[in-house]
Amino acid sequence: MKYEISITKTTTPAAKPADESKLGFGKIFTDHMFIMDYNEGQGWHDARIVPFGPLPIHPASTVLHYGAEIFEGMKAYRQANGDIALFRPMENIRRLNNSAERLCLPQLDEEGCLDILKTIVELEKDWVPHSEGTSLYLRPYLFGNDPHLGVHAVKNAMFVVICSPVGAYYAEGIKPVKIAIESEDVRAVRGGTGYAKCGGNYAASLRAGKKAEEKGYTQVLWLDGVERKYIEEVGAMNVMFKIDGTIITPALTGSVLPGITRKSCVELLKSWGYNVEERLFSVDELFGAAESGHLEEAWGTGTAAVVSPIGHLSYKGNVYEVSNNEIGALTQKLYDELTGIQWGKVEDKFGWIEFVCRG
Repeated sequence: MKYEISITKTTTPAAKPADESKLGFGKIFTDHMFIMDYNEGQGWHDARIVPFGPLPIHPASTVLHYGAEIFEGMKAYRQANGDIALFRPMENIRRLNNSAERLCLPQLDEEGCLDILKTIVELEKDWVPHSEGTSLYLRPYLFGNDPHLGVHAVKNAMFVVICSPVGAYYAEGIKPVKIAIESEDVRAVRGGTGYAKCGGNYAASLRAGKKAEEKGYTQVLWLDGVERKYIEEVGAMNVMFKIDGTIITPALTGSVLPGITRKSCVELLKSWGYNVEERLFSVDELFGAAESGHLEEAWGTGTAAVVSPIGHLSYKGNVYEVSNNEIGALTQKLYDELTGIQWGKVEDKFGWIEFVCRG
């Protein structure tokens, strides 16, 4: 089912960034945004693309008081032949709906949502940057918008999509980062909202992240919230380890976000003949492998950074260097293959690329 979308174009278009090497991440926004409203009686309605600007939010809105909010992160790429394309967008849409179900927010029609994404990307195609390593980041988000206080399932909601031309997520690019293992704060617990992509999970991570940054670390490695021993995520990314040629990544137990980049890495690795274990993986097992020299590589995976190699791991005063603080061969291969597919430089054997329009 497609939503009927009205389009109101801006009369004051902004100038496109002249120097794409200074894009940064999420600092610049395109001329337009998508908005659609929901209420119990009408369902989703009034789908519209309008000039980018502030949203009208009631001071008692559900999202402001109870955090009824979910979001996605995805990218549109300018491919080698000039076409504009998305990478596995239906995976994002399905995860958005899974997140909506967990937070009692209304779900979206899958095909209708894909049409929304394609429509706004095509309208903003001139904002898709041309330089290597750049893309148009899409942030679809959905939130409860009941205009009164009271804790209950959402009856009014809003779905919004904003777009931002971006460069690398980390200013240093694909270089090994220093990671501190967090032993006090937890990001999420099983039975909670860990598998949902909602703002509360990220807000809960900020304190530990701030402490790590103050000590010179880029991010934290999260442990489970019950036993405080099993590895879950690194920062806002999924995490993988290469130990004696086997790839180990934490199982999706309900407190770990099912990342689309994670899923793509698993599928690529298996296609290359690697043994991939998705299981509970303890910090003691990790450091046992590090101390014995069996930990070969470690990396995070996510939409924003794609693949982020880990060069140092710190835990309770002990610091271990990974892969000589260099990008491991497999980490580099994953990055090259994924970005090659995304930017149309490598054959898409999996059918992951969704054509949007001609550039």
